[in-house]
Amino acid sequence: MDYLSPTYFFDYETKEIQNLIAAYKKPTLTPKEQCKLVYLKIRDSWRYNPYNLSFSKENYKASTIAKRDSGHCIDKSILLITCLRALNIPARLHLAKVKNHIGAERLIEKFGSNELTNHGMVNAYINGKWLKMSPAFNASLCKMFNVAPLEFDGENDSVLQKFNREGNTFMEYLEDYGHFDDVPVAFMIKNAKEHYPHIFDTPKNQTEFKL
Repeated sequence: MDYLSPTYFFDYETKEIQNLIAAYKKPTLTPKEQCKLVYLKIRDSWRYNPYNLSFSKENYKASTIAKRDSGHCIDKSILLITCLRALNIPARLHLAKVKNHIGAERLIEKFGSNELTNHGMVNAYINGKWLKMSPAFNASLCKMFNVAPLEFDGENDSVLQKFNREGNTFMEYLEDYGHFDDVPVAFMIKNAKEHYPHIFDTPKNQTEFKL
C-alpha cells in the first residue's frame, strides 16, 4: 500500500494543507520532531465534536476539514495523516470501536450507546516502526473531564487514555478494524448504520446528521 501519496481525501497539495504545514517544513526538524509538533497542532486547534456525522465524501477531504474549527476523531485523524504525508512521513488511517465511561450521558442520549464507532486514529512510520496516535481530544476537553491530555513522544504508541486522573476508567478499546491506506467511506457508513440504526432511519438521500 502507498502511505505517502496524496489522494482525494489526503489532498496535501492544496493551499489549505500547505499553509498548515509551512511552519514544520524546516530542514532542521527531524521527522520525529515534525510529527510531535503537527500532532499537537491538530490535537488542540480543532475542538473535538462527535455529534456531527457526514456520509458525504467531500466532508472527509483534509482541505475541507482544515477550514472548520472542530471535528470528530476521523476528521482530525485525516487532517493529521495528510499533514504527515505532506512532510514525507508515511501515515495511514486506523479504525476501531471504543467505549466512553466518563461524561457519556449525551453520547447515550444521542447515539443510544456509549460505544463509539468508527473511532479514528493515526499510524505513522517513524524511525523504522509504525506508531499509533490519537489526536481526537483537545487539551481543554481533557481538562473538563479531569484527564491528562494525550501526548505523543515520537517513540511510543499514544492511544486514548484508559483512566482519568482519579484512576477511574475513561476509554476502553472494544474492537480493532485495522488500518487503511485511504478513507474507507463505504465501510464507515455501513458500520455506523449497523451500530446506530435509529439515527439513520431518515430520508434516503440525507447525508448530514447533527445530533
